[in-house]
This record gives sequence, structure tokens and C-alpha cells, in this order.
Amino acid sequence: MDHNGVDMEQLLFIQISKGGAEAFKRLFELYRVRIFGFVYSFTHSAVDAEEIVQETFLSLWNARFTLNKVENPKAYIFRIAKNKTLNHLEKVSRRNKLMQHVWANIEWSQNTVDDQLNVNECQELLNKAIGNLSRQKQEIFILSRDRGLSHEEIASQIGLSKSRVKNIMVETLRYLRWYLSKHQVTILKTIAVLLFVF
Repeated sequence: MDHNGVDMEQLLFIQISKGGAEAFKRLFELYRVRIFGFVYSFTHSAVDAEEIVQETFLSLWNARFTLNKVENPKAYIFRIAKNKTLNHLEKVSRRNKLMQHVWANIEWSQNTVDDQLNVNECQELLNKAIGNLSRQKQEIFILSRDRGLSHEEIASQIGLSKSRVKNIMVETLRYLRWYLSKHQVTILKTIAVLLFVF
């Protein structure tokens, strides 16, 4: 702590609030391992933990202009990491429960094998349907599907409002469900294919 009563982390926060990229790098190196260990203790996945670390510092950078008002930098950083971790665990839990429900209700019948498409064929149909979307809808869908970003994070990244991103996702999912059902994909298998974007 310096003579003005400001500790090193607060000083870094103040510098970052003024756009200090070097201070941000120092903060990242100071907390990266600690945040990783904290997140890993909940996720038990190095890949997920590393991604949440990146998301934590991205959120920190996006909020940089308000960091000079933060009195407890350590608590602030860990609160962001905790919220990101809880959101991740909730999303994983929701997917797992839905997948269990889907597979528990799929009826495998030899009499309907010719009428039901397998998952790979569903995926091919889904890819075709995605190809019919506008470039903007494709981008938003991929950010949600492949990167698991929230509506708020997508909005921040592409410069749209959160409500607009949500409406686009609703329109996109409605179209994809319609496209798959048009090709006689059962409701449960449609849910299974689209599960990863819920």
C-alpha cells in the first residue's frame, strides 16, 4: 500500500480505468492462476476453467472505465469469476437434464426406422438450414452454439442490443425447428439436435 492508502491492485484498477493496457496485463498475470484454480475446483475441467478465466478478464476489460470506483479489486474479480462459473454450471446442468429427458422419451421401433432420420442426418439438415440464414443470424447462432456466449455477451461483441440478439435467436430457432420438422424429423430429435443452443 502506498502513502495515499491505495494498494497495488487498486492502483492497477485506476490505471486500467484510464485505458492502461500494460496495467491490465499485469493484473491478468497476477490473478490468472488464482482464478483458474478457483474455477477448476468447481468445473473439474481445465478447458472450461481456462475459458471462464478469459471471459472473466474480458468482462473486466469491458467494465474498465468504472474500475477506479472499485474499493476491493480482489473481491470484484472473484465475484465476476464466481458468477461466470455459476452460469456455466447451470447451463451444463440444464443441458444434461434436457438430454436425459430426450433420450428417455425416444422410442426405438424397427417399424419406424425408415421414417426417422439418425442424428448425423439431422445435423446435415441443420447445417443446410443454417446456410439459409442471413449472415448476421449465422454469426449470432454460431456465437451461441459454438462459444456458448450469453445474449448480453453476443450483443456486446457485435454491437446490437441484448433484446435484439434475443429476438434474432428466437427467430432463428423457430426457423430451424420448422425446417427440421418439414423434413419429417421428430420433435424429440429436433430438440436433441438443437440442444446445444438452449
